[in-house]
Amino acid sequence: MATMMAPISAMEAQPQAVSSTEREVLRCDHCKLVQFRTSADTCRRCKKSLLPELPTVQPAISLVPEPAPKSAEGGLQVASAVRDLRHVRNLSQRQLAARMNVPRTYISKIENGKAMPTLSSLDRLARALQVDISALLRDAPTRHQDETAVLMADPFLAEIAKYSAHLNSTQKSIFLNHVREIAQGRTRRTA
Repeated sequence: MATMMAPISAMEAQPQAVSSTEREVLRCDHCKLVQFRTSADTCRRCKKSLLPELPTVQPAISLVPEPAPKSAEGGLQVASAVRDLRHVRNLSQRQLAARMNVPRTYISKIENGKAMPTLSSLDRLARALQVDISALLRDAPTRHQDETAVLMADPFLAEIAKYSAHLNSTQKSIFLNHVREIAQGRTRRTA
């Protein structure tokens, strides 16, 4: 005996399956491929995101300049002080290391902030650089102001400084060569 079964509608037969008309169709902005939205929201061809890109927010322009953040680590201030003073004295790392009787790599580590010198090393550094130990612990702007004040205390240098600001690079080079010759005790012959 055959039993009759009632026909099942198409909607009841596939409750878990999603019809193609319900899936979202998108065009990739990058490769222009038209496709169904994937679960990861990426393009099937170029693998870039199918989601619209959010506009980037531009930072507000400040009319008042923000103060530069101070270095929280004292090592960085000592590092820049050692490097600056070494350059002012025209010393290489090797020459400074020889004056301190330490390896050159130790000077490099101090200047790169990878090593913090002990108090006795700071004292030896200061003596090798011919400065007071406090010069190694001050920040760069204060150090430069102090050095400028010392130089400007000399009336001859203060007079030269007024005029040197108006020289171009060629004139400065000629002037420095003359000063170097005078300092070395050589005189220039004039015809």
